[in-house]
Amino acid sequence: QRLGELLGAPVRLVELGTPLPSMAAGDVVMLDNIRFDARETSKDDAERGAFADELVALVGDDAAFVSDGFGVVHRKQASVYDVAQRLDAYAGGLVLSEVEVLRTLTGSPERPYAVVLGGSKVSDKLAVIEALLPKVDTLLVGGGMCFTFLAAQGHGVGSSLLESDQVDTCRTLLESGKIVLPTDVVVADAFSADANTRTVPVDGIDDGWMGLDIGPDSVREFAARIADAKTIFWNGPMGVFELAPFAAGTRAVAEALTAVDGLSVVGGGDSAAA
Repeated sequence: QRLGELLGAPVRLVELGTPLPSMAAGDVVMLDNIRFDARETSKDDAERGAFADELVALVGDDAAFVSDGFGVVHRKQASVYDVAQRLDAYAGGLVLSEVEVLRTLTGSPERPYAVVLGGSKVSDKLAVIEALLPKVDTLLVGGGMCFTFLAAQGHGVGSSLLESDQVDTCRTLLESGKIVLPTDVVVADAFSADANTRTVPVDGIDDGWMGLDIGPDSVREFAARIADAKTIFWNGPMGVFELAPFAAGTRAVAEALTAVDGLSVVGGGDSAAA
């Protein structure tokens, strides 16, 4: 009912497998949540294709497919990918606006241009790092991924998250001179909100302790770098923000972005959740 009020048109909800009601120009029909059908995310091309055929049959081959789901357009799923193979397909306004922002970030952004990357693993962000590093002035690294970089500098990281197979890669990336790492971290003796915690310099992480957030000195340095930027892109939390003792770094980055006198972009599910 609310959607109908917003669109100024009657909206009917249709369950999958039922005939599509007759429609006049301007009418809207909203399908039941198709993700309840296992074929939507099937790895079998034929299964997904059969489901896409059913969806296309609802509207006919002369219909157009418009996707405004920027967060899913990269997924090989029936309603996202396979339907787009069967109909004339277009990007919606939201997708286009997101693409324009990304063109700015990867093209000729206003400088200084800083990127803040966090999250768990270097391997998850390696392609992003390699693509952005030649374009940025500063790349600030926090989150679990920073400990592989710290290991590449020769620091012991205790029980912190470490991708040993990425240490050499990180050492090569550090040669750019653009990467800024934390100088202190909040460590704990267990992965728990009730764990014993303390703040130590990055060369003072004892065995059995794990880094779960960037420390206050790092927060100040990161915030200062962000304040100097005219373009900034943030992807990935600075620590385990879901647990209160390790949320300060992520919160500080978020607050620093609100004061940027320029373009600031936040991407990624964890960053958005934080």
